[in-house]
Amino acid sequence: MSDKTTPTPLRSMTGFAAGTGAMDPFRWSWDIRCVNGKGLDVRLRVPDWIDGLEAAARPMVAAQAHRGNVTLSLRVTRDDAVAVVALNTAQMKAMVQALLEIEAEAMEQGLSLAPSRASDIAAMRGVIEQKAAQDDPAPLRAALLADLPALLEAFDTMRTAEGAALTEVLIAQLAQIATLTDEAAALAEARKPEVADTLNRNLARVLTNADAADPDRVAQELALLAVKADVTEEIDRLHAHVHAAHELIGQGGAVGRKLDFLMQEFNREANTLCSKAQNAELTRVGLALKALIDQMREQVQNVE
Repeated sequence: MSDKTTPTPLRSMTGFAAGTGAMDPFRWSWDIRCVNGKGLDVRLRVPDWIDGLEAAARPMVAAQAHRGNVTLSLRVTRDDAVAVVALNTAQMKAMVQALLEIEAEAMEQGLSLAPSRASDIAAMRGVIEQKAAQDDPAPLRAALLADLPALLEAFDTMRTAEGAALTEVLIAQLAQIATLTDEAAALAEARKPEVADTLNRNLARVLTNADAADPDRVAQELALLAVKADVTEEIDRLHAHVHAAHELIGQGGAVGRKLDFLMQEFNREANTLCSKAQNAELTRVGLALKALIDQMREQVQNVE
């Protein structure tokens, strides 16, 4: 059985992105990372003095992921050497008035003074003041929230790229599982004469000792022997699981949980196949299936 579904790239749960930004007098650096998790756990490590930042950033981060342990970290530094230059208008007017009075007095005394320049007035004490940057965090919070989408986009790009690589691996593993399942079906068909011979021998042995036996119990035992030898259902379910896995991968999006559950079903059928094999070659195929399913499950653990 083969599936030729063209898959939509999945997203990996694991991912990382970093970024920097600045708004005088502040500098900041972001990083966001995600590791595997059963559900979604978003943790923010941001300065608590920036009021409202965590509350606004959390839903933005949560919108980017459906599964995984996501941690967003922000480090903000402030350059205290950066100051705001302000003109003290009252002081400037006072200085200009003083200069006018000085020049007027100098003219009365017959003294000629050089014309005053703006730079001369600005250099006077108190005309130009340096004030510390405002402590209101609102402008900084707005700048940070405007910067965050670029970080989240880079984070999503990385996880999508890793998801595309995961898709290729999973499709290849499903193809191998389908091939082994086909091989198991062929071996099961080839061993039918052997199984029939074994059942006939068991039937003869039961009938030989059936004089004092309960006919219903004899029938139950014979039916149980037949069921234990038949692997048709296991093979059919393995084929069905391969088809279901292709559909999930083709669906894309947050299908990691469903794929993980499906891997448990794969493993259950492979285990039953091995227990019913009663044939060295069929057992070999069953063990190969189990090993491949375990490998695939490891990859599925990374799917969002």
